[in-house]
Amino acid sequence: MAGFLQDKIYPKLPLFIQNIAISIYGYKWNKRRFGGVFKTELKKYLARESFDIHQWQDFQEKELRKILKHAFQQVPYYQKSFTDAGFHSIDFEEFELSNITKIPYLEKNDLRKHGKDMLLANIREKNGEFYASSGSTGTPTQILFSKAMHQRWSAAFEVRIRYWAGLSIKNARGMIGGRRIIQDGNAKGPFYRYNMIEKQVYFSAYHINAENAQDYLNGMIKHDVDYMTGYAMSNFILARFIKENGLKAPQLKAVITSSEKLTQEMRNTFKNVYGCKTFDSYSGLEACGLISECEFGKLHLSPDVGIIELMKENGEYAQPGEIGEAICTGFLNYDQPLIRYRIGDLIKLSLDQQCKCGRNMPVIDEIMGRVEDTVIGIDGREMVRFHGIFINMPKIIEGQIIQHTLNEFEIVLVATEKLEQKDNEELLRRMQSQLGAISLKISETNQIPRNQNGKFKAVISHVKRK
Repeated sequence: MAGFLQDKIYPKLPLFIQNIAISIYGYKWNKRRFGGVFKTELKKYLARESFDIHQWQDFQEKELRKILKHAFQQVPYYQKSFTDAGFHSIDFEEFELSNITKIPYLEKNDLRKHGKDMLLANIREKNGEFYASSGSTGTPTQILFSKAMHQRWSAAFEVRIRYWAGLSIKNARGMIGGRRIIQDGNAKGPFYRYNMIEKQVYFSAYHINAENAQDYLNGMIKHDVDYMTGYAMSNFILARFIKENGLKAPQLKAVITSSEKLTQEMRNTFKNVYGCKTFDSYSGLEACGLISECEFGKLHLSPDVGIIELMKENGEYAQPGEIGEAICTGFLNYDQPLIRYRIGDLIKLSLDQQCKCGRNMPVIDEIMGRVEDTVIGIDGREMVRFHGIFINMPKIIEGQIIQHTLNEFEIVLVATEKLEQKDNEELLRRMQSQLGAISLKISETNQIPRNQNGKFKAVISHVKRK
């Protein structure tokens, strides 16, 4: 029903009614994240920031024992997985942190396959809702958030991201993300909508070009935005157009980025345009790990959100100065535990583990995230994300979008079975809703080639920016 309202009714509403509808949704969304246990959890996160290394080790060991015992007793997938690995329930009573490598990995395909059945606990917290990942590279994962878990996660985000950037939930923000607030790829401005409950201006990620840059600025100024957040690349593209057009932007308190690799060029552009620092962060819908940038510019891992092991190809842990694959064990979600989950990212541990902020939380040099190409539309719009392009298309395992010319595109797919004509027509409709009139070729393959970090680009463009 919610999807029907969003796709069929919302786009036909007058602008001011759309803003009201978004604000009503914002009210419910705000209560879900910031009510209940949020304030209590907030205090706990703040108190733990003074932990020394030994306190963090004790904390993680206790939390690991709790989640392992719970998973073995309540989650069918882990009952089988742990039993097959030779574990018994008693083994988790005094389980040591150093033995975590004996626990089997959870692969992403297993999460996709069993996320709504065998990976769910038999007894769960109240008010659980499933949320889908972006679906930009294939069938999205579905993550179950209870209301209390949502509040625990929101408290971590507030303390370790907004607080470290000198902000809070009370600050007005501009957001560029994946939500399709404007369904028509050829729509006219304004290219933003306003959630008055959270003082949030939600900007479209799909209409950013030189001509529209002033409209985006108008939204920032009209609603007195304190900071910008969301996709790193989309925010950068907007800031670059503002700079190139010689427009005057409001001076912000911060830019907080996520989802894509943050470069020094991006930081410099945000500083030049908005007069503020940029704070990087890494998490993901899975909510089983958090890395964020402190006030002194160092990236820290949050040990109370979960354990992030950094594993080298030889099966050994990465040492300071080395790169490892992130293996995540979350502490917040007992309804759908993710234990030793191969999230698919590479992370470099810093050689210098000291930070002026004084927090004894591991220091990260770099999150080796995906660097996508930028798609350029006929009207000069630029975008890197095709959020939701493969959602609710279960035949598609993974997909890659290739731009050959300004209006010629190709989607390369790995699918469980050959797509039907209606599937191809739906993909074309979704692409045109974001880019306007384009032609689309759909090709199927057995595997999309990976790069050195084991990933593939979700988007490849052979069109160069003028």
